Amino acid sequence: MPLPAPPVDTRNSGRLRREVLALVGLVLAVDAVFVAGYFLAGVARRPDGVKLGYTAAWTIVTLLVVLRGLTRVRAERVRRLARPGR
Repeated sequence: MPLPAPPVDTRNSGRLRREVLALVGLVLAVDAVFVAGYFLAGVARRPDGVKLGYTAAWTIVTLLVVLRGLTRVRAERVRRLARPGR
């Protein structure tokens, strides 16, 4: 038997929605910059070490952006749970 969905508080969902959209937008922007850089710098024609370094840099930057975004989303959710009447 499936459990009923928890009640959704939509009164102050704007801040949370903004944080999630910012997270998605920043990840897409990082990907766009690195894809463009890959082709403009000709990384495909470079030695394997350069390709690996480029991929590592891309992964690290993406990880930092995601960690920042998820931290902000979690902080907003905790803030909302701490003030249920607002």
